[in-house]
Amino acid sequence: MSLDLSVYLVTDVAQSAGCGRDIVTTVREAVDGGVTTVQIRRKDAPARAMLGLTRSVADALPDHVALVINDRVDVALAARRSGIRVDGVHLGQQDIPVAIARTLLGDDCVIGVSASTEAQIAAAGADGADYIGIGAVRATQSKVDAPPPLGIARACELARLCTVPAVAIGGVRADDVGDLRRGGFAGAAVVSWICAAPDPRAAASMLSRVWEAAA
Repeated sequence: MSLDLSVYLVTDVAQSAGCGRDIVTTVREAVDGGVTTVQIRRKDAPARAMLGLTRSVADALPDHVALVINDRVDVALAARRSGIRVDGVHLGQQDIPVAIARTLLGDDCVIGVSASTEAQIAAAGADGADYIGIGAVRATQSKVDAPPPLGIARACELARLCTVPAVAIGGVRADDVGDLRRGGFAGAAVVSWICAAPDPRAAASMLSRVWEAAA
């Protein structure tokens, strides 16, 4: 598939539940609003529950929207072996190396890597990452171990160093998206902006409109 990272949703089950929705409903509405890639992130879930969540989200996605699993190479592998459409994984700095994930999941697997420094970006590119998630752009409550906020200007400096597409993440708001695209990013990833929104479709649509307007 052609990977479109422009409007990238990272799921948060608790935030969605706080708005009275299950996460599959949030994902479905967000995709209707323009989300192009979905990352399933639920660090506290055991493998079997994560696999079930992956199946439910995958069944709700149209083919053109990529599905990526955060951290859990084991779940991605199990999903693929079970016939669940999973396009890739997103790995943090403490997760297994890109090369090992590639060996396990295959050359067709999309692998993203989180980075917040020049050295991490260089290493991710050299290791064969398909895209790099740069952040945190702003302070965020969605990820307890997020690095200190970079700010938009510094994040864009780092994005321009990437040899593969870069996605901004961490406290990203709709009014940031234009600056991020013009600064060299291939996409903007959000958690709270959509998962905690009263109307996920409208929240995603706003991001998509601002992104397109910045072209």
